[in-house]
Amino acid sequence: MRSRRWRDTGLAVLMLGPSLVILGWFVVYPLIKAMFLGTQRCNPTGKCPVDGGLQQYVDAFQSSQFQDALLVTVKYALITVPIGLLLGVGLAVLADKYVRGVGIFRTIFSSTVATSVAVASVMWFFLLNPNVGIVADWIGGVAKTPGLLQNEGTALWSVSASSIWANLGFTFIVITAGLQSVPKDLYESAYVDGANGFTRFTNVTLPMISPILLFVTVVLTARAFESFGEIDLLTGGGPKGSTTTLTYLAYGRGLPTSSDDGLRATVSVLVFFVLLILALVQFRGLEKRVHYGN
Repeated sequence: MRSRRWRDTGLAVLMLGPSLVILGWFVVYPLIKAMFLGTQRCNPTGKCPVDGGLQQYVDAFQSSQFQDALLVTVKYALITVPIGLLLGVGLAVLADKYVRGVGIFRTIFSSTVATSVAVASVMWFFLLNPNVGIVADWIGGVAKTPGLLQNEGTALWSVSASSIWANLGFTFIVITAGLQSVPKDLYESAYVDGANGFTRFTNVTLPMISPILLFVTVVLTARAFESFGEIDLLTGGGPKGSTTTLTYLAYGRGLPTSSDDGLRATVSVLVFFVLLILALVQFRGLEKRVHYGN
């Protein structure tokens, strides 16, 4: 029995070995290296002559730049996650019908999943452009002067629109898969009991796809905190830092961290722990409302 146990353990290690090597080399090692680099202060030449220790993380977290970027990131997530989730659920429910031509709509709704952040950002840049943009022509006013992307009050909402659109295909596909896994006999039983469409949706559909909704919420939140491309291409963190998120603070151009790899690593590690804590809170807070039964 003991020899068989050792043989099974050895086989398990052998099977997991390649994955463990890849995980260690591309995830664990970079994280440890970033945590060490985050204690250093580096000059533009790449040399890190000053060791700030763990105090550098405290100073970075307490700095006004980090606090402002954290506030902007939270606002960005509060805009993109709920709206993106509601649109994804709404489109998935509309497309979850067995009628002629519904496949065309499913293709259209999911098409953004094949669109890169760069393409989506450039497209929205032209849509919101005050000179040639269609959206600017429709709205007028501040959309024309100085422009939605140049106005401090509308820039974050404009970038959020680009992000919501780019992530909509992913959200739609995942939720559609969840809807199609709901047993049809539950709907039939609810219909026989006299439940209308709204009641069936709230008492059958939402509980059955709640694990999917939790997964999508966590993923969209992580994407919101990691957003960089759309901000870099649309606003460059402006105007007046109104779209400078945590990730852009770490890797954006013309910022205090842009010439200091140590500070970049500090901010990146702090973002990692903020996301980790946020994910744990989401799982703890929302898991009680998740139904895993069939």
